[in-house]
Parts: sequence; structure tokens; C-alpha cells
Amino acid sequence: MSPSHTSDRNDRFAQALRGFGPAGIFVFLIILLVGPAWFRGVLVLVWAARSGTPWRAIGFVRPRSWVGTISAGIICGCVLKLFMKSVVMPLFAADPINHPYHYLVHNRAALPAMLFAVTISAGFGEETVFRGYLFERLSRLLRAGIGATVAIVLVSSILFSVAHYLDQGVPGVEQALITGLVFGTMYAVTRQIWLPMITHAVFDLTAVAIIYWDLESAVAHWLFK
Repeated sequence: MSPSHTSDRNDRFAQALRGFGPAGIFVFLIILLVGPAWFRGVLVLVWAARSGTPWRAIGFVRPRSWVGTISAGIICGCVLKLFMKSVVMPLFAADPINHPYHYLVHNRAALPAMLFAVTISAGFGEETVFRGYLFERLSRLLRAGIGATVAIVLVSSILFSVAHYLDQGVPGVEQALITGLVFGTMYAVTRQIWLPMITHAVFDLTAVAIIYWDLESAVAHWLFK
């Protein structure tokens, strides 16, 4: 087979991956549904490379200031978690104890796997899928405009929240919907993945710290006794 034929075939395949035909839809479903979050995040990177999608299109852009972005992500992640735990979730009448993860209390042996889960799987994987990838895909369908951006933030947040139902139940869905709206808004404003990625990871790390030191009830009752 000549180089030109190979190039044409590769170009058609890349175009199919970028489109919304059978190949594009199949890949879309695989990325959303198959495997742990970190694996699906890797699949997004493979899809971008194979489809010829620029890294910029999925948010992997060098920030103007790494120090500023990291600092903002750390602050936002901590504040957001404490606000959710002490204000928002009590308003939803949520149980102060996150029972699916209560096993973490003073459990050093469980920390390494959980730290991997919240930094790599959640921070990298979920943000790459639900912000970088979904924003790129939905933007191609809905085009530009404020209305389209609002719709994309809403749809991506709903899908993000539903993904938390199996392991965290209704409280997990409620929390993920609100945090998804925050992370989605961050991404919509900056079009960079790093701030929501760091914020998400720090949010989950703060949650792990609260559970590990058995502070859930105390934090949940800061305002509502």
C-alpha cells in the first residue's frame, strides 16, 4: 500500500473519530462508561492524539501562571469542600457521615489507594472526561454562544453527578451536581483544565482528611446544630 493511501485511510479514520457517526458515538460511549476514571482520562488523550484534536481543545493549555493556578486551585478546593460539608449538604438534609467511605477513619492502610483515587482518578480522570472531552464534543454540536455554554455546563454536570450514584447514592449525586457546576464554570471561563483539575483533587483530598480524622459530624454541624 502506498504512503498516500495509508495517509488517506488515517485521515478518514481521524475524521470519523472527530465526527458523530458510528465510530465517534462508539468512542464517546466507551470513554463515558468503560473502566475507572483514570483509564477513561487516558482514553481521552489517546482519542485526541489519534483524531488530530489539538490539546488546547480539551483544555491542556499552559496557564499564564502555574503558581497562581495551583494556589487558586488549593484555596478553591479546600473552601468548596468545607462549604459543601457545613452549609450545602446540611440544607439537603444529608447524613453528616459519608458511609461508603467511613472505613477511612484512622485507617492508614487505606490511604495510599484513596490518595491515588482522588488525585489521579478523580482529579485527572474525571476532569479530563467531564470537562475537557465533554466540552469539546458538546461544543462541536452546539457551536458558540452563551446559551450553548450554559447548556454544556449543565449537561456535563448532570452526567458527572449521575456517575456518582452507584458508589455514593443520592447525597453523592447532589454534591457532584453542585461541584460539577463549579468545575464546569471554571472550565467554561478559563478554557483550561488545570484549575478545575487541581480544585477537584484538593476538594477530594480535603474530604479524605475530614473523614480520616473523624471530623465529619463536627464540620457538618458548624452552622446547623
